[in-house]
Amino acid sequence: MTDPFNQLLDAAIRHLETLKSRGVRYVSVSPESLQTLRQGPPPRSTAPVRAPAPSPQQPHPLRTVSEPRANRPVVSGEAVFSVPSEEAVPKAPSPGASASPPTPRAADKAAAMAELRTRALACVRCPNLVAARRQVVFGVGDIDASLMFVGEAPGADEDAQGEPFVGAAGQLLTRIIQTMGLSRQTVYIANILKCRPDTPGKSAGNRPPTEAEMETCIPYLFEQVDLIQPKAIVALGATAVKGLLHETTGITRLRGQWRLFRGIPVMPTYHPAYLLRNQALAEKRKVWEDMLQVMEKLGLPIGEKQRGYFLKA
Repeated sequence: MTDPFNQLLDAAIRHLETLKSRGVRYVSVSPESLQTLRQGPPPRSTAPVRAPAPSPQQPHPLRTVSEPRANRPVVSGEAVFSVPSEEAVPKAPSPGASASPPTPRAADKAAAMAELRTRALACVRCPNLVAARRQVVFGVGDIDASLMFVGEAPGADEDAQGEPFVGAAGQLLTRIIQTMGLSRQTVYIANILKCRPDTPGKSAGNRPPTEAEMETCIPYLFEQVDLIQPKAIVALGATAVKGLLHETTGITRLRGQWRLFRGIPVMPTYHPAYLLRNQALAEKRKVWEDMLQVMEKLGLPIGEKQRGYFLKA
């Protein structure tokens, strides 16, 4: 009979293999869990274990239990674990199937997002960003949103307020969302980086995240996407596209063309900051054409007036 430690280990391996098949690259493990793993299995008892004899009033303990095996607690040392059965472990998607994880219940989803937010707000993985930041900018919006916008990193205004896209570029993004017939409260907005990139020796300005900063921080975004499970994602600018899709092709060539991230359609488009620098009507129209594609993908109503925006002055 398999001992509890090996049961737990087998279940953990199956779960990690499932996550890997879905594209999950990082899994957060608490220091306490790591210490428990380092200690290894508890010492085996040398005394023989005898099953109690069955009686008419009590079912045989090795054949029948009062609750399913998947939910039966296994005691190891002072920790109590619930070892999942094969049926309880999420199955890897079959070829061609969506790679999105199963939809969690509303209460579980809200609790998971709150726990993720708590971890992100306490993150100290990038010492340079921790020393320079004022606030961690986690994300904002509806955790059940069908549409998610992903940007690059917080700027000075976002760092001060703790909310993504609240500066000049954010105000433009808000107008774009409203023109689509939506609101900031009905979509979800987040960034590749949760902290403002530091700018040593400069009192103002922004810089793009480094590769190392993106690799360190992006697991938080991946968890947000897995929890929200939007029907479409808009990647705002080259950094967002690179973080989500690992695309190094220029945004000028990629914008307007659907891509996939974990089975979710992704629309690359220009960052609102670009439109603030380039006020040409033709550039505004390009972004709006991308948004029209998103609206069509989501089945949102599109009026003739909306279709005609930025075609002429």
